[in-house]
Amino acid sequence: MHIRLTQASDWMLLKQVRLAALLDTPTAFGVSYQTAASYTDEQWQERADSGAGTQFWLAIEDSKAVGMIGAGVSENRRYNLIGMWVEPGVRGADVAARLVGAVKARALQGGHEYVYLEVAPDNARAASFYLKQGFRFRDEWEPLASHPSIRLQTMCWVVTPDSP
Repeated sequence: MHIRLTQASDWMLLKQVRLAALLDTPTAFGVSYQTAASYTDEQWQERADSGAGTQFWLAIEDSKAVGMIGAGVSENRRYNLIGMWVEPGVRGADVAARLVGAVKARALQGGHEYVYLEVAPDNARAASFYLKQGFRFRDEWEPLASHPSIRLQTMCWVVTPDSP
C-alpha cells in the first residue's frame, strides 16, 4: 500500500473513495452524498488536481483507493486536515496514520506551525485516533455543515522541529 498526492487524472479514484466514505459515514463530513454525487466530471478533476487549493492524498492498495485525506488553508489562514476516511476492511492497519503523516509532512514543508481538524467528540474512535496522533482538543466548536445538529470540536497538532 502506498500514499500519494492526487493528480487530475486520479479524479475517478478520488470520486469512488469519497462517495464510499459518504455512504459509510454520512454524518462525518461537511457535504452530503447527494451533493458530492452531483459533481460533474470536471469538478472531480479539479478536486483531484492538487496543484492549488485543497490537496488530496489517496491510500492505494492493488490499484484500488482504500483511503483518502485532504488538507488546505482555510479562509482564516489555518492549515486544516479534512475528509479523512479509510475503508472498513483496512481500518486498524496503519493506513489512517500514514494518511495523517502525509498531511503533517506537507504542513512542515509549507512552513505551517499548526494543523487543525474538526471532529465530533462523540465519535470516540476518531477522537481517540487523533489524540494518539498528537492532536489536542481546543475549546472551539462549530456545527457540521451537512448536519447542523452535530457539533464539531476543533483539534490541533503543533508542529515542532522534531515532528515526524
